[in-house]
Amino acid sequence: MISKPTVDQLNAFFRAEFPQAKVLVEALGEGTARVRHSVGVAELRPGGTVSGPVMMATADVALYAAILGSIGIVPLAVTTNLNINFLRKPAAGRDILGICTLLKVGRTLAIGEVSIYSEGTDEPVAHASGTYAIPRG
Repeated sequence: MISKPTVDQLNAFFRAEFPQAKVLVEALGEGTARVRHSVGVAELRPGGTVSGPVMMATADVALYAAILGSIGIVPLAVTTNLNINFLRKPAAGRDILGICTLLKVGRTLAIGEVSIYSEGTDEPVAHASGTYAIPRG
Protein backbone atom coordinates (compact mmCIF):
# COMPACT_ATOMS: atom_id res chain seq x y z
CA MET A 1 0.00 0.00 0.00
CA ILE A 2 1.37 3.41 -1.01
CA SER A 3 1.35 6.12 1.65
CA LYS A 4 0.40 9.26 -0.25
CA PRO A 5 1.62 12.50 1.34
CA THR A 6 -0.57 15.41 2.32
CA VAL A 7 0.13 18.92 1.06
CA ASP A 8 1.70 19.76 4.44
CA GLN A 9 3.95 16.68 4.38
CA LEU A 10 5.10 17.44 0.85
CA ASN A 11 5.84 21.08 1.70
CA ALA A 12 7.82 19.93 4.77
CA PHE A 13 9.81 17.56 2.52
CA PHE A 14 10.55 20.36 0.03
CA ARG A 15 11.58 22.79 2.82
CA ALA A 16 13.97 20.18 4.25
CA GLU A 17 15.45 18.95 0.96
CA PHE A 18 15.27 22.12 -1.15
CA PRO A 19 15.50 25.05 1.29
CA GLN A 20 16.50 27.40 -1.54
CA ALA A 21 13.25 26.81 -3.45
CA LYS A 22 10.53 29.46 -3.37
CA VAL A 23 7.82 27.05 -4.49
CA LEU A 24 4.88 26.06 -2.31
CA VAL A 25 2.56 23.12 -3.00
CA GLU A 26 -1.02 24.39 -2.76
CA ALA A 27 -3.02 21.34 -3.79
CA LEU A 28 -2.68 17.64 -4.62
CA GLY A 29 -5.22 15.47 -6.40
CA GLU A 30 -5.35 12.19 -8.29
CA GLY A 31 -2.39 12.67 -10.60
CA THR A 32 -2.43 16.44 -10.22
CA ALA A 33 -0.67 19.18 -8.31
CA ARG A 34 -0.85 22.95 -8.07
CA VAL A 35 2.20 24.93 -6.95
CA ARG A 36 2.99 28.61 -6.42
CA HIS A 37 6.34 30.31 -6.98
CA SER A 38 6.72 33.66 -5.21
CA VAL A 39 7.86 36.41 -7.51
CA GLY A 40 10.01 39.27 -6.28
CA VAL A 41 12.74 41.42 -7.78
CA ALA A 42 15.19 38.47 -7.79
CA GLU A 43 12.89 36.52 -10.13
CA LEU A 44 12.70 39.22 -12.79
CA ARG A 45 14.81 39.60 -15.89
CA PRO A 46 15.53 42.81 -17.80
CA GLY A 47 12.35 44.17 -19.29
CA GLY A 48 10.33 43.52 -16.13
CA THR A 49 9.17 39.98 -16.73
CA VAL A 50 9.55 36.73 -14.80
CA SER A 51 12.67 34.86 -15.89
CA GLY A 52 12.54 31.61 -17.84
CA PRO A 53 14.44 29.67 -15.15
CA VAL A 54 11.73 30.59 -12.60
CA MET A 55 9.02 29.20 -14.88
CA MET A 56 11.13 26.09 -15.60
CA ALA A 57 11.67 25.50 -11.87
CA THR A 58 7.94 25.93 -11.24
CA ALA A 59 7.15 23.34 -13.90
CA ASP A 60 9.72 20.90 -12.50
CA VAL A 61 8.43 21.23 -8.93
CA ALA A 62 4.79 20.89 -10.05
CA LEU A 63 5.66 17.68 -11.89
CA TYR A 64 7.68 16.34 -8.93
CA ALA A 65 4.84 17.20 -6.52
CA ALA A 66 2.21 15.45 -8.65
CA ILE A 67 4.42 12.35 -8.93
CA LEU A 68 5.24 12.21 -5.23
CA GLY A 69 1.59 12.82 -4.46
CA SER A 70 0.82 9.69 -6.50
CA ILE A 71 3.64 7.32 -5.53
CA GLY A 72 4.61 8.59 -2.08
CA ILE A 73 7.72 10.52 -1.13
CA VAL A 74 10.47 8.92 -3.19
CA PRO A 75 13.36 11.40 -2.90
CA LEU A 76 15.47 9.77 -5.63
CA ALA A 77 12.86 10.22 -8.37
CA VAL A 78 14.64 12.52 -10.83
CA THR A 79 13.89 14.62 -13.88
CA THR A 80 15.05 12.93 -17.07
CA ASN A 81 13.45 15.36 -19.52
CA LEU A 82 11.78 18.74 -19.26
CA ASN A 83 10.62 20.79 -22.24
CA ILE A 84 8.99 24.19 -22.04
CA ASN A 85 7.27 26.51 -24.46
CA PHE A 86 7.05 30.15 -23.42
CA LEU A 87 3.71 31.46 -24.69
CA ARG A 88 3.39 35.05 -23.48
CA LYS A 89 4.98 37.54 -21.12
CA PRO A 90 4.16 36.84 -17.47
CA ALA A 91 3.22 39.73 -15.19
CA ALA A 92 6.14 41.02 -13.11
CA GLY A 93 4.14 41.68 -9.95
CA ARG A 94 2.29 38.37 -9.72
CA ASP A 95 3.23 34.93 -8.46
CA ILE A 96 3.67 32.11 -10.96
CA LEU A 97 1.28 29.13 -10.67
CA GLY A 98 2.04 25.68 -12.06
CA ILE A 99 -0.77 23.20 -12.59
CA CYS A 100 0.39 19.67 -13.39
CA THR A 101 -1.54 16.74 -14.78
CA LEU A 102 0.18 13.38 -14.95
CA LEU A 103 -0.32 11.55 -18.23
CA LYS A 104 1.21 8.24 -17.16
CA VAL A 105 2.80 6.80 -14.04
CA GLY A 106 4.58 3.51 -14.64
CA ARG A 107 7.00 1.43 -12.58
CA THR A 108 10.09 3.31 -13.75
CA LEU A 109 8.87 6.45 -15.54
CA ALA A 110 6.25 9.14 -14.96
CA ILE A 111 5.18 11.64 -17.61
CA GLY A 112 3.19 14.81 -17.13
CA GLU A 113 2.39 18.25 -18.42
CA VAL A 114 2.31 21.59 -16.63
CA SER A 115 0.42 24.74 -17.51
CA ILE A 116 2.02 27.85 -16.03
CA TYR A 117 0.06 31.02 -15.26
CA SER A 118 0.63 34.47 -13.84
CA GLU A 119 -1.65 34.65 -10.83
CA GLY A 120 -5.03 36.10 -11.78
CA THR A 121 -4.78 35.41 -15.52
CA ASP A 122 -6.72 32.83 -17.51
CA GLU A 123 -4.24 32.39 -20.35
CA PRO A 124 -1.14 30.27 -19.68
CA VAL A 125 2.22 32.02 -19.95
CA ALA A 126 4.07 28.74 -20.59
CA HIS A 127 3.48 25.03 -21.12
CA ALA A 128 5.90 22.28 -20.12
CA SER A 129 6.06 18.53 -20.45
CA GLY A 130 8.41 16.31 -18.54
CA THR A 131 9.50 12.81 -17.61
CA TYR A 132 10.78 11.58 -14.28
CA ALA A 133 12.68 8.37 -13.61
CA ILE A 134 11.37 6.46 -10.61
CA PRO A 135 13.95 4.32 -8.78
CA ARG A 136 13.06 0.65 -8.53
CA GLY A 137 12.62 -1.07 -5.24
